[in-house]
Amino acid sequence: MRSLKIIIILAIIAGIAVAAWYASRPKPADKNSLTLYGNIDIRQVELSFHDTEYIAKMHAKEGDQVKQGQLLAMQDLERFQYTMDNAKAKAEAQRQVVARLEAGSRVEDIRKAQADVKSAQAAVAFAQKEFDRMQEMVRRKSAPQQSLDRARSELDAARERMRALKELHELAVIGPRVEDIAEARAQLEAAESAFKLAKKAWQDAHLYAPADGIIQDRILEPGDMANINTPVYTLALVDPVWARAYVPENRLGRLKYGMPARIRTDSYPDKVYDGWVGFISPTAEFTPKTVETPELRTSLVYQVRVFACNPQNELRLGMPVTVNIPLAESNAPSPCKER
Repeated sequence: MRSLKIIIILAIIAGIAVAAWYASRPKPADKNSLTLYGNIDIRQVELSFHDTEYIAKMHAKEGDQVKQGQLLAMQDLERFQYTMDNAKAKAEAQRQVVARLEAGSRVEDIRKAQADVKSAQAAVAFAQKEFDRMQEMVRRKSAPQQSLDRARSELDAARERMRALKELHELAVIGPRVEDIAEARAQLEAAESAFKLAKKAWQDAHLYAPADGIIQDRILEPGDMANINTPVYTLALVDPVWARAYVPENRLGRLKYGMPARIRTDSYPDKVYDGWVGFISPTAEFTPKTVETPELRTSLVYQVRVFACNPQNELRLGMPVTVNIPLAESNAPSPCKER
């Protein structure tokens, strides 16, 4: 009896061992789907100011959910404001120069030039009479030769002045040169560009959220000196997120960009998140120890990124997930807004 009991117990143990081995043995892979295991990863953006200046205000803290275009921080604006006002004034002054040149000579300026020419003509006539009188007196020897020479010099000077005033009158009638107007316009464009650059620097002193996300790190504080090389915030972009998974080499050829996928988590076991294959690594690597797959850990695998919509922020950074990719389904558009 004792021997029989021992035999029965051994038979039971052997049966249990066979059943456990049968249950734990690798199941044949489904040829029409691919199951991968990985973790959720997110995209991060380091936000910084463009120019060097002290931080005046910061409106967000770690953990805050922010919307695209929301003001997060602001630098001291005094220096930027002065630069912008100065550039604006110079542009306005040059704009008036261009307007004056394009308008040409005023009627009053032309009339004045005409009056100056008539005055010069009268002066020439008077100088001519003086010269003729002195010439007669010298001929009669009633005046010295020096008086005649002086009268001749005054006549020549009056004629030259009249010639110069006539040319000024002609220039007033013609108006500014085309080259002068073109130069003034070019200087105006340069002044307006300087104003736009100063205005852009003023705008860049305001730090806005480039997309919806969560403030992950608040690196600087008000009073700190900020520049382009020093991040102020780290913004986590939580929609869409992506699952980092690994596919064995013998299933790699079945994957294509844009293939639909389904993601499940332990936190929400009854919920399925729609996703799509967004990246397939061209380089093989050994299976990371943190990834559990039915294949041998020494097998070469390829990293795959499966993107998924996350409007409720339920897929968190580092969360383990199971990814199922129906290989027989064709590419489907992403349900997310930003694909």
